[in-house]
Amino acid sequence: MDMLRDAIALCPEEVWYSEKKFFYMAYHTIIFLDYYFTIPVAGFVPALPYTITDKLPAEAIDDVIPNRFYDKQEMLAYLATIRNKGKRLVMEATEEKLNGRWIKAEEIDLHGLCPSLVTEYTVLEILFYNLRHVQHHVGQLNLLLRQKINQAPDWISLAE
Repeated sequence: MDMLRDAIALCPEEVWYSEKKFFYMAYHTIIFLDYYFTIPVAGFVPALPYTITDKLPAEAIDDVIPNRFYDKQEMLAYLATIRNKGKRLVMEATEEKLNGRWIKAEEIDLHGLCPSLVTEYTVLEILFYNLRHVQHHVGQLNLLLRQKINQAPDWISLAE
């Protein structure tokens, strides 16, 4: 999450507004990070709302489209809130909670975000899945930064 923050922070304003793929990927990563940290899923209320649509902008990476173009400060503030949410989730976890099912059957189609791949995951499995998902997209964001400004944030080996 810190590397995601650093990639967004490093992105120059002109790239943020001109390279829409960077924006859509950052948004996608943040919205799913929040979603996968929400237990129970019925309580998911994104601070930066989205719409599910089949009318995709060319730069979109999936059908989860932000309701408007959020600026970097909004994204970074949302990410900070999600980071605290994740930290609380981990710090308050019990073995029973970690081994429980992440999403209830009646929640699967509630927000339009749940891939069938994770419907049977335990809380522990969704935590690992979530962090791998973030790292995957951070790598893509870093590549875009290298291509646009020949710079990317440093590797973070220990979270703050």
